[in-house]
Amino acid sequence: MKKTVYVGNVPIGSGNIKIQSMTNTPTWDVKRTLTQICDLAEAGADLVRVSIPDEKSAEVIDKLTQGSPVPLIGDIHFGERCALISIEKGIRKIRINPGNMSDAAISAVVKKCIEYKVPIRVGVNKGSCSARTPKELALACLDAAKKIEDLGWDQLVLAVKTSDVKETVASYEYLASLTDHPLHIGLTESGVGETAKLRSAVAVGSLLVKGIGDTVRISLAGDPVEEVVFAKKLLRAAGVDEEYVHVVACPTCSRTCIPVEEIASLLQEKTKNITKRLKIAVMGCVVNGIGEGKDADFGIAGGEGKSILFENGIQKEIVQNDKIIDSLLNMTEKYCHDE
Repeated sequence: MKKTVYVGNVPIGSGNIKIQSMTNTPTWDVKRTLTQICDLAEAGADLVRVSIPDEKSAEVIDKLTQGSPVPLIGDIHFGERCALISIEKGIRKIRINPGNMSDAAISAVVKKCIEYKVPIRVGVNKGSCSARTPKELALACLDAAKKIEDLGWDQLVLAVKTSDVKETVASYEYLASLTDHPLHIGLTESGVGETAKLRSAVAVGSLLVKGIGDTVRISLAGDPVEEVVFAKKLLRAAGVDEEYVHVVACPTCSRTCIPVEEIASLLQEKTKNITKRLKIAVMGCVVNGIGEGKDADFGIAGGEGKSILFENGIQKEIVQNDKIIDSLLNMTEKYCHDE
């Protein structure tokens, strides 16, 4: 069981994986940054990180925290000055890379974090330390965490980042076997577009299905809102988040009697905001449809002109094909209402 660390009122390590993203506006531009923070929160981010590269950015943290609907994390780069200011200004958690800070600077930051009860994410990147193997990277992170613990602070979240998928997975697996601190997982410098999403899905998904990870960030070049949207999809695909309507569909073949893709896509769109565990099957024919969809709560098996509506693998009624969507939505409403 992982320790639980609170970032404001958000628990990390409680078994409920949190989604995190990061703004890419100039932090000192309060209006633009706050707008992006709110956009990320609306998309589903539980936590938002802002970069604090200079005192100009640190000095506006109080304005950002006052307007933010979610706790903010400060990303500290070099030295302790910006960290100290941002903590005093109300930042709820800070992220430091020990490889970029002196022992004296770390000591000063830890002292301030203890005073204000601000947790620390120890983020070790392969590019900023001497570690060359996944084991060495994990041990470097644990060494940095030990220094902070020796200074009297154990409210830590750990992370080991590389841009290599296999190294990322191996590093986190090793780290998870040696610590009960919560872990922040992600693949750094993943790239752009579909390539970045696929690489992140393999790395992060591999960890999630093994029960590794307490906060997640999908690092994409571009609009950070897309990071949050994709992270939510990934948590669902990995079976971590099951509180949604899961629409499954057969791959179709020459027996297909109904427009499976069209029906499944429309159904998915119309149920996307429902946060209840529900599985609906859209099957193209009656030959194998009911049997293959029997693990769904209910579904449709297509036929010529008419289709079979089934529930828990048992035929329920026959409906006209132009009534399929209405019938499935009515069943959805019934299931949600009954719960």
